[in-house]
Amino acid sequence: MDRADLRTRVDAALGTFLARRRDHLKSIDEALLPVADAIEQFVLGGGKRLRPAFAYWGYRAAGGADRDEVVAGAAALEFVQASALIHDDVMDGSDTRRGEPAMHRRFASLHRGSKWLGDPDDFGTASAILLGDLCLVWSDDMLHSSGLDPVTLARARGVFDDMRTEVTVGQYLDIHTQATGDTSLQRASLVARFKSAKYTVERPLLLGAAFADAPPEIFRAYEAFGLPLGEAFQLRDDVLGVFGDPAVTGKPAGDDLREGKRTYLVAAAFEAADGEQARQLREGLGDPNLDEAGIQRLREIITTTGALARTEERIAELTRSALAALGTVRLDPEGVEVLTQLASAATRRLT
Repeated sequence: MDRADLRTRVDAALGTFLARRRDHLKSIDEALLPVADAIEQFVLGGGKRLRPAFAYWGYRAAGGADRDEVVAGAAALEFVQASALIHDDVMDGSDTRRGEPAMHRRFASLHRGSKWLGDPDDFGTASAILLGDLCLVWSDDMLHSSGLDPVTLARARGVFDDMRTEVTVGQYLDIHTQATGDTSLQRASLVARFKSAKYTVERPLLLGAAFADAPPEIFRAYEAFGLPLGEAFQLRDDVLGVFGDPAVTGKPAGDDLREGKRTYLVAAAFEAADGEQARQLREGLGDPNLDEAGIQRLREIITTTGALARTEERIAELTRSALAALGTVRLDPEGVEVLTQLASAATRRLT
């Protein structure tokens, strides 16, 4: 993540952009300063910077020379990520994100502490929706103020727009799947692909290829690399959502189970479960009051049905498929080296 000093440069580009946006908000009304504070702390205070890294090294691997304008354009992806996470926490009713109060909880506390009129939780929810929308607007703003020339921006436009559409409809498919109770592996894979896989790896890579004006064969190789790797990334996220250490992940243990996420991990458990195990899964999944004993019971079912092992095997299979695609086209050797390292970081992470 730190090759070419990328993390530091991405953070610097985000900080510069956010300082300008803060001045703009302040010029409208000082009541907007808590909005600026919240977004600054959310965007600058955490995150793995994987998406800008895939975009930048996709650009470099396609033959692009190091440029600060490309770093700034890639950094715009952090606002897409921020928007998705803020909205996701609202939809899931999550209390925390990265060990801090989720955005809707933060603004509910602001309302409550200020003794304003109305319901604090309603205010918090409405505020988080609007801040998530603002982050999506700012993603476009940052891309277009990155300093990249109009021809390059025009090449990137389609990739960037498709990515934002895909992550938004992917989030709808996620809540739709929870509402319908679909536990099929096919549906779980579809949700993983559109909610996370495409905008985490594939689209950032294609954005980098567009920045570099890469030939069609590189776009094809990046699709073959990015989509399975992005799906493996989401499957790792699903495992961490059930078995992760809260001290590391920043979210309560078993939150995905309380929220009723129909992930690949859960779908695999349903497919292999006997009658009693399936009953316990149905009763426990989506119960917001599920206690630690209930979480542990569902974890045991997921483990004993072989669902956890099957998911780990799927992660390994998808990662192998992705890495093989990098060898199908001529790319810059340093770029290939870093993309390979990023693949490991995305699929072997603990947060």
